[in-house]
Amino acid sequence: MDFAFDGRTEELLGAVRAFLAEHVYPAEPVFARQLAARENPWAAPPIIGELQSRARDLGLWNLFLPGDRGAGLTNLQYAPLAEEMGRSLALAPPAFNCAAPDTGNMEVLARFGTPEQQENWLTPLLAGEIRSSFAMTEPAVASSDATNIETSIVRDGDDYVINGRKWWITGALNPAAEIFIVMGKTDPSADRHRQQSMVLVPRSTKGVHIERGMTIFGYDDSDHGGHAEILFDEVRVPASNLIGEEGSGFAIAQARLGPGRIHHCMRLIGIAERAIDLMCDRVDTRVAFGSALAEKGVIQDWIAEARVRVEQLRLLVLKTAWLMDRSGNKAAHREIQAIKIATPRTVEWIVDKAIQTHGAAGLSQDFPLAEAFAQVRTLRFADGPDEVHKSAYARSELRARRTRRSGVAAS
Repeated sequence: MDFAFDGRTEELLGAVRAFLAEHVYPAEPVFARQLAARENPWAAPPIIGELQSRARDLGLWNLFLPGDRGAGLTNLQYAPLAEEMGRSLALAPPAFNCAAPDTGNMEVLARFGTPEQQENWLTPLLAGEIRSSFAMTEPAVASSDATNIETSIVRDGDDYVINGRKWWITGALNPAAEIFIVMGKTDPSADRHRQQSMVLVPRSTKGVHIERGMTIFGYDDSDHGGHAEILFDEVRVPASNLIGEEGSGFAIAQARLGPGRIHHCMRLIGIAERAIDLMCDRVDTRVAFGSALAEKGVIQDWIAEARVRVEQLRLLVLKTAWLMDRSGNKAAHREIQAIKIATPRTVEWIVDKAIQTHGAAGLSQDFPLAEAFAQVRTLRFADGPDEVHKSAYARSELRARRTRRSGVAAS
């Protein structure tokens, strides 16, 4: 087995690490000051644009997107780059134009959008000129089952009329989020997986009411546009804003979520690595009960466990990326479920131990750990809760065993 990255990956990895060291990490305190000084509490601080300009000039741009429109990287090539971005989650992904939810929306438009839709929305998204949001989750239903959604999308002549309420719509409060991909039902009488469609809704459309920002453990996540509750009240858009065909919304959502899930897991490993760094630095400089914290057995146990767990995760994520490249997202479905189950809860454990080693400081704004904990805990819901993935994974495992058992019996 060859675990080495290829030459292009190594070159880009070196460039990304250098960019983080020279530009991103020094910009973190600037970012914090600009967040506090904003006139619009949801707008991106100016430092984001400055970092984007530098990254674009260096060719470190749209690294997530395969094909001619992006950097042309495979999932396996992108994985270590996304991990490095995770080490500065608020700054690095937007600096490289690799931030969710724009990444998933750009993938949808690149794969399923019409030439007109791509010209109007994908092109400015790829250029980093605008931001976007993906509106699927609803407060009135269990959105872990996407077939439950109730927002209606009704054809009326040359238009679609949208009515419904969405929430946890990431990035929607950012004034730069000019386009929303909205998922709703066009035919409630169809097969349950063919009822849904997706339409493009410009932010400025009459009837789009952004009502409030949601908080996560008290964090408003305003650094990337927050998470909005939105009412769509008699919202009318041209029929040409339909993505794909009527009834294809569920399938498009699944196509969008596969790469999104692995990208989240890649970045979470970067969070874990930074948490381990902070934990080691802290225990090397603090003394309690007559000796350095680094000499305490329980601390050494945490550090060892953290290193072992993150190495296991990385191998599983890289295997999944390799399988997606080799056999396609559908063939890698079980592995995508596995990393979505394992990564958030494992990184949550690592960040928790890093917080514990920092004492009360770990809970404060003086270190990135408390906010990282909130973000990691969120990802046990985002893109599907743990329990849904475990149930599906278990059913798959049972089917595989029954097939093997039947084969043995037949022989």
